[in-house]
Order: sequence, then structure tokens, then C-alpha cells
Amino acid sequence: MSQIVMPDPPSGETTQERVWTTADSIRSAVALALIAGLILLANYIGELEDFGSDASVSLLMGLALGVAFERGRFCFFCIWRDAIDRNYNSGLTSIYTALAVGAIGYTVLFALFTPNPEGTLPPAAHIAPVGWPLVLAAFVFGIGMALSGACISGHIYRLAEGSLRAITGLVGTVIGFMVAFITWNPLYEAGIRDAPTIWLPNYLGYTGSLLITLAALAALTIFALKRSDPKEQKRIAQPATNLAQLRENLVRKRWSPWLTGVIVGLVGVVAYLRVEPLGTTRQLNSWSQNLADSVGIRPESLAGMDTLSGCIGVIGEVVTNNGWIILGLFVAALASAISGNRFKFESINVKNGVTALLGGVMLGWGAFTALGCTVGVLLSGIQGFALSGWVFLLFSFLGVFVGIKLKLNKIGQ
Repeated sequence: MSQIVMPDPPSGETTQERVWTTADSIRSAVALALIAGLILLANYIGELEDFGSDASVSLLMGLALGVAFERGRFCFFCIWRDAIDRNYNSGLTSIYTALAVGAIGYTVLFALFTPNPEGTLPPAAHIAPVGWPLVLAAFVFGIGMALSGACISGHIYRLAEGSLRAITGLVGTVIGFMVAFITWNPLYEAGIRDAPTIWLPNYLGYTGSLLITLAALAALTIFALKRSDPKEQKRIAQPATNLAQLRENLVRKRWSPWLTGVIVGLVGVVAYLRVEPLGTTRQLNSWSQNLADSVGIRPESLAGMDTLSGCIGVIGEVVTNNGWIILGLFVAALASAISGNRFKFESINVKNGVTALLGGVMLGWGAFTALGCTVGVLLSGIQGFALSGWVFLLFSFLGVFVGIKLKLNKIGQ
């Protein structure tokens, strides 16, 4: 087998000689073919009357997210677990960077389309009522992450890396959605209908909202960096000095958290400008509603859904724009995993399958009750200056923290 010898790694990294083999070239060619296929599909569906340009753009946004999530290891549970267990905090900076970039972009869009924020809410932005059901849903979602091993978007890209356990996690998510359909109406009457929908620009204006958001994110970033273990830097791609190192950085090493965060943040802004706020649960939600309706367990109506904004599906929608995002995310993450030789089937057994299923149920119930997940509520919500995004961040993180301290994440291993 022909091979190209890679240069010695920088000081502080492993001294084992790295090589670029014919197998690496084949994997990269397969990955490029998958990416090219997505681009061609986006061009094709963009010309179809039933889908159009929104579907095409959604597929391309999913492509960008899939590569960024897989190469930057942008999984909320994995990032929080590393921070809690090992003080590996670079992943936190990718989240905070995505939020900061998105907040700046949203400010520009809000100022263009809703010049006067007093007494109004921006169209379609993910701004949820802030009440005890949101707190409960976020906490349960966090416990579900710890038990199943990922958030919903994390399961999608881990499935692309060969995680069979992610399948049971996603099946559990669908079941969790159906459970949430049953509990929604009582929860709505008890704690959602009269809960305040708090959008910061109503009180602080756009400038004040952006400044306080950036100040909070800067403080969180500084705190994370000060506590971070220096050994983590060995896992992250360093600036390349030649073509061989650049190829190594692009394909094998974990991308810089700053770069990952910028990509995710920009995609979030484009999503809101072009289609709808970013999320990863609307399609699963829609399918779950159709399934629940077919087996007769979906209520005749879900109270207040026509007045609420979030990453929620509508019964009858077979393929949503969000569905195209999910397809692009999965295929692009698969391509990224193949190119870096990270696609490996993860074994599944009764124990870790059951824990993933139960955790998935919590993810689905929490996501529907909160009107979205870590992407739809936390990411898009904070970017859009919704207090609900910060509440979801706090209590989902608390759920993960409790789950890790109780070693729920170890049960399925």
C-alpha cells in the first residue's frame, strides 16, 4: 500500500509517526461523493414545486451543521460531561461563540424587520413562556441526555458515526413525544397558558439586550478558560504550517471550538433569515404526531399550539424544512466520520439499549414540553434574546450535572 509520511507533530503532541494512506484517500473520496450528492440534491429539490428554495437552503444548512457538529464534537451532553468530569472546557467556548455570533446576527435582522421592539414579538422567533413546566422539561431533558448519552442532535450525528445505541435513543425520543402529547393539555392549563413570554428587547431594547447577552457570554467564556485543563489542547487542531498538516487538521483532528462556534452561529442566523429559527426536533415531532394520531393517543387538539412559537411539528407534514436539515446533518456527519476513519459500529446490548431508550423518552417529553431542545430552545432562544433560552440552558445543564453525579451516564457502559 502506498503511503505518504506525515511530518513530526508539534511539541506536546504524540511523537508517533502519522501517515496518509491509500485507504485515507479512498475514504476522503467517498466523503466528497456524499457531500457532492447533497449539493446536487439541494439543487434538484430547489426546482421542485412541492419543496422549492426553502427546502434546498435547509438541506445545505444541514450539510454545514453536520460537518461542524462531527468535526467540532458539538454535542451539548459531551461538552458538558467533559467540563464536569475533566475540566475540558473548550467545548463550552464553542457553545458560547455560537451564541454570541448568533446574537449579533439576530440583532441586525431584528433591527431591520422589527425596528421598534416595544410591545411586540419578532415573527417566528423561538420565544417560549417561562414557567415551572419549562424548568421541569429542561431538567428532565438534561437527565435524559445523561442517561441516553447525547442530546437529540447529538444522537443524529453519533448515529452517523455508527452508534447503534443512538437508534434506540431516537426511538425513545419519538415515544417521549407521544407521552408529551398526552400530558400537554393539563400542563398548559396548569403552568404554560398564563406564564410570561419574556423577550429582552421589550425591556432593554436591542442594544441593551445584545450588550448584556455578550457580557454574560464573555464572563462564562473567561470562567471556562481559566478552569480548563491545558492537556485538552492536545486534542484540538493547531494552526497548520504546511499542506500535510492542513489536511490532518481538516480530516482527523478536532476542529477549533472557535471555528465550530462561528459556523454554528452563522448557520443559526441564516436559518432565521431564510427559513425559520434553527432546530432539530420539528420533523421528529411531526412524525410522532402522525403516529400518535394513527394509534389514537393524540388529543383532538393541543391547547395553545397555534399561539406558541418553537421547534414544534404540525400533524400532516410528511417532510418539513427541518426534515431536510436533519437529512443534510446526518449525511454530512457521515461523510465527515468516514473521511477521518471515525465511523465504527458501537456495540449495543440490552442494558445500554434500555438506558438509551429511557433517556430518549425523557428527551422527547422534555423537548415537546419546552417547545424545542438544546438547539431549538437554548441556541435559537438565546440568540433571539428569549429568557426561555437561558432558563433551558441552566436547568438542562443542572439535569446533566445531577445525572453525571448519580453516574447515570455509566449505567449503559
